[in-house]
Amino acid sequence: MDTAASTASTCPWCGAPRALAAACPRCGADYAKADQIRRHGRAAAPPALPEIVIDEAQQVPDSEPGAVEDPALELKLCLFALPAALLAGIAFHVFAPGMQRIFLGMPVHELGHTVSAWFCGFTAVPTLWFTRIAETRGFVAPVVLGSVLCAMGWRAWRGGHRGLAGLAVLLLALQAVGTFMIDERRAEAFITFGGDGMGMVLATALMASFFFGKGTQLYHGRLRWGFLVIGAGAFFDIFPTWWTARNDYSDIPFGEMERGGPSDATRLVEWYGWSIETMVSRYSMLGACCLLVLLAIYVWGVLQASRRHA
Repeated sequence: MDTAASTASTCPWCGAPRALAAACPRCGADYAKADQIRRHGRAAAPPALPEIVIDEAQQVPDSEPGAVEDPALELKLCLFALPAALLAGIAFHVFAPGMQRIFLGMPVHELGHTVSAWFCGFTAVPTLWFTRIAETRGFVAPVVLGSVLCAMGWRAWRGGHRGLAGLAVLLLALQAVGTFMIDERRAEAFITFGGDGMGMVLATALMASFFFGKGTQLYHGRLRWGFLVIGAGAFFDIFPTWWTARNDYSDIPFGEMERGGPSDATRLVEWYGWSIETMVSRYSMLGACCLLVLLAIYVWGVLQASRRHA
């Protein structure tokens, strides 16, 4: 009795007076465990916690990459947004071509010159009305563009985006051809052609972006709507001129530009020796190819949206 009372009033481990706590303030020993060790030579094992089995089929996954907020609404948008934008671009060209040219066509046109120059090894800086292009090839533009494309391809590959990585490789190959395999005179002709030519390609890419990047700011930040409107407006500022020029050369913008200097069409014919037929054919065929590519992407985008909705 005396031994039990002594143990109950003192710490079983160090003998200090027992405090009103679970552990001894002097040595830090847990009273219950120390008492079991003193009596039985070891502490009892803690009771086993019940095993919790989670049915994987019942787990709710986090939002998937590329998931949309409302699949039914997204299907409707993929069906009607692009056709509506194209019709709006055509209407804009018919009823307000000057405004369309100023606010939509010219920025994309000048960016077309700039991108063409970059891919040919020339430094170029776009403005709203003209593009400053270096007189000769340089070192900075090829290195910067190549680095950006390599970084894009590497990040895409590591992120599992094989299509985007393949696009980066293709663009690197085009840059190599434009920078190292064509002479400067042909490169200058391509840069001149690139105002409207590359402009149509960029406008097509802007419209096509509506169907991509569901897990990015293109979708969540609503950027795709702005790109769709800009792309449609710019494309139908550029393309109709060359499509109608197949039958009427009077639509071709020959002559001087407002800021001085010959227009792109005049340069291609008078400076670089292109025939009018060749120039019109190249512009109109490129525009038609852009529309065919856009149609293919539209069909693919609608099918993807339909699968999400199913």
